[in-house]
Amino acid sequence: MLETAIILAKIWGVLLTLVTLAAIMTWVERKQSAVMQDRLGANRADVFGLRIIGLFQPMADGIKMFFKEDFVPPKGDKFLHTLAPIVAFFPAVVIFAVVPFGDVLRIGTLEIPLQVARLNIGYLFILAFGGLTIYGTVLAGWSSNNKYSLLGGLRAAAQMISYEVCVGLSLVGLIMVFGTLQLDLMVKQQGELIFGFLPAWGIFYQPLGFLLFFPAVIAETKRVPFDLPEGESEIIGYYTEYSGLRFGLFYFAEFIEIIVMSALFSTLFFGGYQVPYLYADGFVFPWGGSWNLPHLVVVLLQLGSFFIKIAFFCWLQVLIRWTLPRFRYDQLMRLCWTGILPLAVLNILITGGILLLIKG
Repeated sequence: MLETAIILAKIWGVLLTLVTLAAIMTWVERKQSAVMQDRLGANRADVFGLRIIGLFQPMADGIKMFFKEDFVPPKGDKFLHTLAPIVAFFPAVVIFAVVPFGDVLRIGTLEIPLQVARLNIGYLFILAFGGLTIYGTVLAGWSSNNKYSLLGGLRAAAQMISYEVCVGLSLVGLIMVFGTLQLDLMVKQQGELIFGFLPAWGIFYQPLGFLLFFPAVIAETKRVPFDLPEGESEIIGYYTEYSGLRFGLFYFAEFIEIIVMSALFSTLFFGGYQVPYLYADGFVFPWGGSWNLPHLVVVLLQLGSFFIKIAFFCWLQVLIRWTLPRFRYDQLMRLCWTGILPLAVLNILITGGILLLIKG
């Protein structure tokens, strides 16, 4: 009974955190673009005259979408039109279940792993559920019975299937180095040191893998400069015929994907919740000396480290969104099949060769 209660508490905690962060990201997206373009940004929503730099804007957007007309094209498939945003939203949330956001929280004799699901196939779980988002975009384009929406859905399918291959191959080298598909074990191994002082983060083992994984993931989330499936300026996006809460679900899913992918960047390549030289009992410095800390302080530092890394990568993705122009479709596909994919295979071969040399 207690174990079930703990699992449910972790699930609800993760859901509330994701939803809250996604709401904040809708503000960050608009405010950061405003700062970059020398504008004031979204700052009209207020409560009793208080605007607080536009932080009430996500609430105003949600209320507006709730009362906006929920339109379904007369010749569209109403069931699939409703199902598509759910299919796009659900996998993004579920993926976070295997991401460790801390080590272990000890309360007396009770030990609570700070991870919703400790799967020994965590990496495969991410790829499997990440691939399901393709169905949401394809269903949205087809069920609208609009040729422009269908074109956006076909673009999305071709793009996401192509870059999904690159995402998978770019991480193979990391799996070869750490020897596991379990994310919490990967993070624990990144808590060790290289050469006695350098954190054993994945970025130091697989710099090329990270440089390939990063653009491939942005392409998977359909963000600029890979936003061909949406094509907002061309009016051919897969959700052209969506409005109200269904459009809001697509919109919200995009920001949850940004947060989840930022968590994956942090977990796989930047030590996850690890803080350099911080262990279960406190800091132990390689140049000598230590600093003992209470267990709760260690847990809070780990949680803080994890969310700071997520915040940085969210900021970086928004920065790219408002900096780079969109690729042409032929450029996008050529980058995948003649650029990232061959380099990902080369990275696997180089990693295998180095491991063979190290192991004699």
